[in-house]
Amino acid sequence: MGDKINLNLDIRELQGKKVARLRQQGFVPGVVYGEGFDPMLVQSEYNVIEKVIRDAGKHTPVHLTVDGKKKIALIKDIERNQVKARIQHVSFHAVKAGDVVQAEVPIHLIGLGESEAEKVGLIILQAIETVQIKAKPGDLPESLEISVEGLVTDEDRITLADIKLPAGVEYADIEQDLDLVVANVYEPAALEAANEDAGGDAEDPSATDVEAEHGSDTPQDTQEEETRPGGKQQDEPKQSNVDANK
Repeated sequence: MGDKINLNLDIRELQGKKVARLRQQGFVPGVVYGEGFDPMLVQSEYNVIEKVIRDAGKHTPVHLTVDGKKKIALIKDIERNQVKARIQHVSFHAVKAGDVVQAEVPIHLIGLGESEAEKVGLIILQAIETVQIKAKPGDLPESLEISVEGLVTDEDRITLADIKLPAGVEYADIEQDLDLVVANVYEPAALEAANEDAGGDAEDPSATDVEAEHGSDTPQDTQEEETRPGGKQQDEPKQSNVDANK
């Protein structure tokens, strides 16, 4: 874990379509929700919340101060403008320090360019870039790391089983396939042939579709939709206190 990430949020009065006025003034509307309290409508200056999103992603706890109340939260959803990709709305899921929570963390390959495979001209391609894990908020790592220096031939590969999880961290899926490929080694000629066959850039055939870190845009046009964490058509979370506030 790096330095603690803090964020002061102001209570927000404007709701629904009126939040467009906030955005014009350089603020980002948001909501903080969680077990045991009603959703809190909040706002923050754009540049402040942009830095927090950049530093925390969706896997690092953010220490919130809202109207004098302290809460630990994970960024659950980020709505962005489809044209300019500017932040439109942020949903924070408040959690307890002792609770086990799930988060999607990036997988970083360490030592690229230094493996024996690359020294003889082979190419290493990463197949998956993130994975879902679970841990207490204070134990969530910023990323999972695995060295590629042991890769030698085009028959070598890295799987989830090769990653050593930090203490207190487990994969979110108890039936997680540990043979899932993280990185493969290829002959350049094989990649070139695959590229020609595909008529474009070759991709690692072991790669699977992974949801973008910040999720998809979900316009929020009404107050009912805005107090629903994540915007329209978002099923999470299904907490009674959130439903009662719609």
